Amino acid sequence: MGEQRTRQRVSSKIDELPDSLRMEVERMLADTSNTYEYISQFLKGEGYDISKSSVGRYATRTNNAMQRLLEAQAQTDRLIQVIKENPDADYTEAAIIMTMNGLLNKVATAEEEWDEMPLDKAGRLIASLSRTKVYKDRVRQDMKKKADIAFREMESEIMKVIRQDVTAAAALKEILAKAKERMMQDD
Repeated sequence: MGEQRTRQRVSSKIDELPDSLRMEVERMLADTSNTYEYISQFLKGEGYDISKSSVGRYATRTNNAMQRLLEAQAQTDRLIQVIKENPDADYTEAAIIMTMNGLLNKVATAEEEWDEMPLDKAGRLIASLSRTKVYKDRVRQDMKKKADIAFREMESEIMKVIRQDVTAAAALKEILAKAKERMMQDD
């Protein structure tokens, strides 16, 4: 295979403008009544020869970055809402799904936000997340087995103590069965 291409950091002429002028350009871009040509002419009037194409590329890049930030914020807000509504829920699953979604987008579309990450690294991260899920499932199964053993031992010990009272023994056995059933349920 050929050498891997290295990406250079994106920098435009507008990025090099003084902060106050760049902020004015961003304000103008936010107002949809301003055309790229109009903004280019405004910058020429300020002494900066920047084409309408450069303005358009800058607008596209900043809009894409803003869109990604808004999407990430919305995703985080949804996760926080779920956490508030279900304080006993398992959040690791949601976090894994969110991360996996971003990684799968990288592999599928090579989105700009992931451009710095090589595809092979994204693949390794996906595999790592899959291993994390498998490990989590194993731990859950392990905990279920341990809980089952603990319930059986506890039942045996309690039955030794109350063996003479048949009614109490039956009631306790029923209580333990219900508790064990709840403990073994997947949420």
